[in-house]
Amino acid sequence: MAESGFPLPPENYCPLCADSLRDPVTIPCGDTYCLECIKIYWDQFDHMGVYTCPQCRATFTPRPVLRRNLPDVNHEPRRQLPELTPFPYMHRESFCDFCVGRRNKAVKSCLMCLAYYCETHVKPHYESSTFKRHKLVDETGHLDRKICPQHEKGLELFCRSDQMCICVLCTVREHRSHNITSAEEERIEKQKVLVVTQSEVQHIIQERMKELQELKHNVDVLKMQYDMLKPLSMYVCYWPSSDDIKLPSDKLIMPFQSCAQRAQAESDKTFHEMLQAVERWKAEINQMIMANMQAAMSQADGYVDRLEQEILELQRRDAELRQILETEDNIHFLQNFPTLCVPPEAMVPKVLINPQFSFGEMSKTATEMKENLDDICKKELSKISKTDSCKMSFDPNTVYKELVLSDGNQRVTRKKTIQFYPDHPERFDGFSQALCKEPLTGFRFYWEAEWSGEFSIGVAYKSISRKGKNSHSLLGYNDKSWSLLCSDSGYSAWHNKVDQDLPDAPRATRIGVYLDYAGNTVAFYSVSETMDVIHRFKAQFSEPLYAGFGVGSSVTLCQLKPNSRPY
Repeated sequence: MAESGFPLPPENYCPLCADSLRDPVTIPCGDTYCLECIKIYWDQFDHMGVYTCPQCRATFTPRPVLRRNLPDVNHEPRRQLPELTPFPYMHRESFCDFCVGRRNKAVKSCLMCLAYYCETHVKPHYESSTFKRHKLVDETGHLDRKICPQHEKGLELFCRSDQMCICVLCTVREHRSHNITSAEEERIEKQKVLVVTQSEVQHIIQERMKELQELKHNVDVLKMQYDMLKPLSMYVCYWPSSDDIKLPSDKLIMPFQSCAQRAQAESDKTFHEMLQAVERWKAEINQMIMANMQAAMSQADGYVDRLEQEILELQRRDAELRQILETEDNIHFLQNFPTLCVPPEAMVPKVLINPQFSFGEMSKTATEMKENLDDICKKELSKISKTDSCKMSFDPNTVYKELVLSDGNQRVTRKKTIQFYPDHPERFDGFSQALCKEPLTGFRFYWEAEWSGEFSIGVAYKSISRKGKNSHSLLGYNDKSWSLLCSDSGYSAWHNKVDQDLPDAPRATRIGVYLDYAGNTVAFYSVSETMDVIHRFKAQFSEPLYAGFGVGSSVTLCQLKPNSRPY
């Protein structure tokens, strides 16, 4: 309720006529009116050239082009195209001004008398010489628009300077010295433009009808394919449950066979689970195909609706043009020309649904999944079958200022004199340390090093600190590195400031390091005539690792043959 106590008007009413909207149009400011009401309202401002909104008083220059609001076909149910109906702003039903009692429907209007006539009362205009010079036209219901709002005289002329119909008195004041011509002459010129516009509209209608026919055909094909595939998408192959595969009991077979037998059974169980997973992926792909087809059909139906609506609007536009071109009323023609001469614009982009679109993309996806699975299997098998014996070299940008590289960066020796290395953000400046250049990630790696004097060997993230003499930059004393400290007195394992003495580990001047990145393991070996494990770290690696060394006297990287240390 409004503050006055009266009910508020409904949303679909016109503020000008206070009635339900007829052929609603929304002007640039966002307010909505009947097409006829706002046209009549703005006609009285044609001589000024500035047009205002009756509600919010927004101003527009030049006069906005009015187009009827279209319904949102994306949210409306599919419907048959309605029959073309008369256009209220071009033809309004009127009644005879001379009937007494019940008034008959008008069939003619006189541009001299400015009155409506039924079939009976129009006869004097044909029979009497008094009305010989009067101009009769088919009734259009807009005689009020034939009168000059300034002088209340009939509109007979056209001002080309201001592009508006005027009366004789307008030429004396408001339009004096303007380019004035008769309404009939101006109509002849403008009619040529409308004939071209009508031809364009008819051509677009033909093109859109072809598009609609092709679109409907493709939709029918798509629906037929969907109906054919729907039963197949329900079929899923079920493999036996992996729980049905029993592992062998060690008590039932010989001890030397148990490990192989159990490994084989576990492998069978794993591959059965993989096959079940593949079947699930297959079913998911099929569901995606069906979902895409459903979405395509829904989208296509929406395009059909919108295209049918555009064709309907174009047919209405063609009927408007045909009606205005046939009218005998020159003033009526000229007043409606600005709206009708605007070239037609496509409301719906050209859309052609390809009924094969879903299959190619999904087939490609399935093929890529197969190839990726093959690649993964090959890589995993290669990791099982061999370990990569790394060929490493020290990174000159990381070595401490007292270290000297030689033998092609395969050997590092500590000197008491400072080496003049260039400044680098990756160089250790607090401890006698160095990293190798090669990043280690994803697979298994093995390398060996010979040492003299106290030294440490291990792995570190690239993000380990390089500056300062503190635990953040010392191998094994932070959460970014793992190391084995070696000396004549023994070994100790270090990580994140936690150490573990290893008094019983066998001594050797060659240390081997085995990194299983995927297995989150790094192990250290004493290498001599035999190989004995010194210590093994379990960790969760989150970055590529680099081989790291703390140098007391010298360290030499050993050259190994490929797979010379299988594990």
